[in-house]
Amino acid sequence: MIVLKITNASEVVSSKLGKLLGNLVPEAVDQATVEAILVSKLIENLAAEGLQGEVAAVSGLDLQQSGLVLDPESHIRTHRTF
Repeated sequence: MIVLKITNASEVVSSKLGKLLGNLVPEAVDQATVEAILVSKLIENLAAEGLQGEVAAVSGLDLQQSGLVLDPESHIRTHRTF
């Protein structure tokens, strides 16, 4: 299993939309947007290599040095099989 944590979603959205529009978009939307793009590209590239599996974007899961931290209200935002 591979876990990715995106830490600069707001900066990426701001660079794509411009600073003014980027500042108007809430960070939660930034994170969801970047995750959706990442999931799509990841599936596209992995499938092209002949790999099969599942990808999920999970809300309430945090990666810290001590391990994974699971919020009691966590849920799967996106789940795709490829």
